[in-house]
Amino acid sequence: MVLEKMSDFFADRADTYDEHMLKNVEGCKNGYLEMAKLLPSATSKLLDLGCGTGLELGKIFELYPSISVTGIDLSETMTRKLKEKYSGRDITIINGSYLGYDFGFDLYDAAISFQTMHHLSHSEKISVYSEVCKSLKSGGTYIECDYMVTDKAEEDFLYAENSRVRKEQNIPDGEFYHFDTPCTIENQVSMLLQAGFASAEFVWREGNTTIIISKK
Repeated sequence: MVLEKMSDFFADRADTYDEHMLKNVEGCKNGYLEMAKLLPSATSKLLDLGCGTGLELGKIFELYPSISVTGIDLSETMTRKLKEKYSGRDITIINGSYLGYDFGFDLYDAAISFQTMHHLSHSEKISVYSEVCKSLKSGGTYIECDYMVTDKAEEDFLYAENSRVRKEQNIPDGEFYHFDTPCTIENQVSMLLQAGFASAEFVWREGNTTIIISKK
C-alpha cells in the first residue's frame, strides 16, 4: 500500500466519486437522504465540511432551495463539480483544509460532514469539532454521517496500521495522507462532547455508514 496525499487522492477520483459513493459504499445513498431529513427546518445558513462534489447537498437543496451554504474542501477538482451541479444556488466555496480553520463565531444554524472525519486522528477531530461548535448559533446542530465501527479493537488496529505505514514510507507528522481510520460510535460521541457540544446522539446506521447528531 502506497499512501497518497489527501488532495491528490480525491482529485484523481473526482470523475468517478459520485458513482462510487452511491453504488459501492453501503449506506451512503440512503445516508444522503437521511441527513437532509434530519436537518432542522429553520436552517438558513449551513456549513459543509469536506463538501467534495456536493452529493449531500442534492436533497438539502430540494427541501430548502433558498438555503445558504458555505462548503470547505481540499480538492478544487471536486468543488468545481459541485459548482457545476448547483449553479445558481447560494454557495460559498473555500478550497483548503478544515484542520485548524477558523469558521467564525455564532454564524451558522447547522453544520454537516459526510464521510470525511474518518481520515483524522482523535486530537484532530476534537479540534475540528471545537471550531464547528463555536461557529454554530446557540442551539445549533451538527450532523455527521461517517464510516464508524462497533469494535474498539478494529479502531485500534486501523490507527496502528496507519502509523506503521506512514513510518515505513517516511511520511512526516502533520502531512495529510489518505488512510481510513474510523472510530467507534462511542468514541465519536465522546469526542464531540469533549469538544463542547451539549449533546451527541447516535440516530441512524446502515452498514458502517452512521449518523450522529450533536447540539450546541
